[in-house]
Amino acid sequence: MGNHRADRRGLSRRPSSTPSSTPSSTRSSTRAARPAPVVSNAPGRRKASRHSGSRGPLFRGLPSVPVLLGIAALSVSAGGAVVVSDPTLTSASDHRVMAASALGGASGQSSNDLLSGRGTGVSRDANRAADSALVAEAEAMSKERNQALAQFAQQAEQQSKKIALNLWVLPTSPSVTTATFGEYGLWASYHTGLDFNGYEGQAIMSIANGVVTSVTYDGSYGNKTVVTLDDGTEIWYCHQSSFGVSEGEEVSAGEVIGYIGSTGNVTGSHLHLEVRPGGGDPVDPYSAFLVHGVTP
Repeated sequence: MGNHRADRRGLSRRPSSTPSSTPSSTRSSTRAARPAPVVSNAPGRRKASRHSGSRGPLFRGLPSVPVLLGIAALSVSAGGAVVVSDPTLTSASDHRVMAASALGGASGQSSNDLLSGRGTGVSRDANRAADSALVAEAEAMSKERNQALAQFAQQAEQQSKKIALNLWVLPTSPSVTTATFGEYGLWASYHTGLDFNGYEGQAIMSIANGVVTSVTYDGSYGNKTVVTLDDGTEIWYCHQSSFGVSEGEEVSAGEVIGYIGSTGNVTGSHLHLEVRPGGGDPVDPYSAFLVHGVTP
């Protein structure tokens, strides 16, 4: 086979018109040592280059850049651009899309924000109205409560005065009890009152406020004075030596109404006292004294 490379090189090279006296070996070494040419980029000049490929059909169908800029300007002036208020598009929070104004190109608040603000205002007004209604209701309840407390305090004061008026006192001083209610022995059935020991002529005091309804001698009870209280209870003072009041008189607790004696069926001088609610059967005077704040 022949050396085709030598033939091609020989065909591509032009024969030199001037014969060279340099040997072939010297020319080969000189060609190998020659440096590569340096391309100088002078300022203000560009090196023209040719695109290696042609435009595709997609790019050939698009309008030029000036045309696109003109269309964008017309869109902004006619309807406004659409911008996103939140710069972080990847955020999961509330993204609000708002229409920009024709002058500034962007709007700080959308119609949704305005409606939201109105809702907040309405909600606050409703809360204020509800709070006012609750305050008014609480004030009305407090007023009713104060009125009820005032009425209760008035009733309590009246009852206190009534109790103070009906407070009992002991009929003798000093107070020494002997026979008590319900005992058996010296009496026909049982003892119907409470006996207070005392000497002849010792003062007997009314145990409560009332009206004298009877002053008389009554058989085994001897000289007896009856004082009727405001609630209808009768207090009997028996075996007196003498009377200190007359029928129809009003007496107060602690006022002298008679004197201890030994009239009637007795074994010695003393005061026999009975308590008869409503003028009926007698009850234990000791318990009655305790109820009215006195311990015989």
